Amino acid sequence: MFFCMTQSFLGLTPLLLIVRALKKRKSEDAKKEVKKEWRVIDDTGRHKPYGKTAWAPVDDVYIKKFYPRSVHSAASAIDMLKRFQELDFTPSNQPVYVNLKLDMQLEKKKKVDPFVSVVHLPHPFRTDPNKVLVFTEDPKQATAAQENGATIVGGAELVQLILDDEISADFYVATPEVLPKLILLKNKLRKKFPKSKRGTVGNNVPKMLALFRTGHEYLVVDECFVQTQVATLDQPGQHIFANLQTILTDVFSHRPAHMGPFVERAILTSKTSEAVWFHSQDVLPNVAQTDKE
Repeated sequence: MFFCMTQSFLGLTPLLLIVRALKKRKSEDAKKEVKKEWRVIDDTGRHKPYGKTAWAPVDDVYIKKFYPRSVHSAASAIDMLKRFQELDFTPSNQPVYVNLKLDMQLEKKKKVDPFVSVVHLPHPFRTDPNKVLVFTEDPKQATAAQENGATIVGGAELVQLILDDEISADFYVATPEVLPKLILLKNKLRKKFPKSKRGTVGNNVPKMLALFRTGHEYLVVDECFVQTQVATLDQPGQHIFANLQTILTDVFSHRPAHMGPFVERAILTSKTSEAVWFHSQDVLPNVAQTDKE
C-alpha cells in the first residue's frame, strides 16, 4: 500500500511543477506594464474631423460635442470677453482670469516642483499696495523698511502676535539673521513663510519692498494648474494682453530647458462669462514650443 501511495505521489509531482510554472508565468506577465501608445489622428485633408459632424457649425445654435473645440488667438479671446459683457449687461469692471494647465512631468516619473512667483504687471489692476511685514532686528534695516513703505516692522516679538491672529500681511520678508527665530511660524504662514528661493529673505530690504508692495503673486495648485487674475474687463485690450504676456513669460521661465511643450491648455474667462480657449504661443511669439491645446 505504501508503494502505491509513493507511486501516485511521484506521478503527481511533474504535474504540480507544471502548474506552478504556469502560475509564475502569469504573475510575471501581470507585473509587466502594458504601455499603450497615444494614437494621434491626423485630420489634415479630411472633409470633417474624425468623429465630428463638420469643421465648423453652419447655424448660430448647435451642439458643441459634434464640432471641434474653437481655440482663438489671445487678442480675439479678450475681444470676445468684452463682447460677452456688453451683450449680458454685466459689470464692466469684473475681473479677468487666466487658467493654465501645465505639463509638469519629467523623465523617470519625476515632476517639476509646484512654484510660487511674484511679477510686476505693466498695467496693475489694484490701486492699493500689498501689505508687507518685515522681520528684522537691525535698527538700520528697520528704518529703511519704514521709509520704503513696510506695513509692519519688527523682530521676534511679532511671532506671537501673528500666531494669535492679531496682525497679518499679504507678504512676509525677513533679513537672514532673524530667520532662525521665526521657526514657530512655519506651520502658520505655510507658503508665505520667508524663503530665499522666493526672494523673501535678503539684506536688500528696499528692493524686496519694491517688488512685493506692488507685485502680483500667482502659484501652481493641484500639482499642475495656474489660475490667477490678470486684469479687469474695463481695461483696454492692449493692457490686458500685456499683463497676460507678463504672467505667461514668467510661467515659461520655470520650464526646464530640456522640456518640450509646457502649457497643455490656456483659458481666458471673466467672472460672469464662459471660458474662451486661446493659443498661448500667440502671447509668446519668441518661445519655440508647440502647445497641446
